[in-house]
Amino acid sequence: MEFRLATMQDLPQLKAMFQKIIQRMDEMQISIWDDIYPCEFFEADIKHGQLYILLDGAVIYSAFALCDENSGENHVKWADRHAKALYLDRLGVNVDYSRRGIGGLMLKRATQAAKALGAEYLRLFVVDVNGPARRLYARHGFTQVSGVYDEMIDETLVLHEYGYEMKL
Repeated sequence: MEFRLATMQDLPQLKAMFQKIIQRMDEMQISIWDDIYPCEFFEADIKHGQLYILLDGAVIYSAFALCDENSGENHVKWADRHAKALYLDRLGVNVDYSRRGIGGLMLKRATQAAKALGAEYLRLFVVDVNGPARRLYARHGFTQVSGVYDEMIDETLVLHEYGYEMKL
């Protein structure tokens, strides 16, 4: 398997993969992603050199973004608010390869990449109703911090997000 930064050539396959992830999440009644998020952010992620993929041959197994900031970062209580941190965003695993440990492998790769970029912490936000993701992060050493970030999507939808972090 190859782990690398995504390129614009990967974009069509990434979007197709995430559409299947969104469909699976909707079936599980975890309707937090849609036609806009996360797919419309991938092009900017690629341009900023922050979208990573895991692939085998031509098939993308998983992807995530490592970002310098997050809109919720000041809404929860981090262990050290002033430490250099990167934010893990848009982690997704190809549904054709789910339940094979790829999510855990990608978390390991994310911690390695964040360390290489000089981060002291790897942080993320996860919506309260996404139990599978919350369990994955806890199993792999992330600690939930106190506080909740209420992300207002529109006047009818507010996502309640918990912050998680890992000291690197």
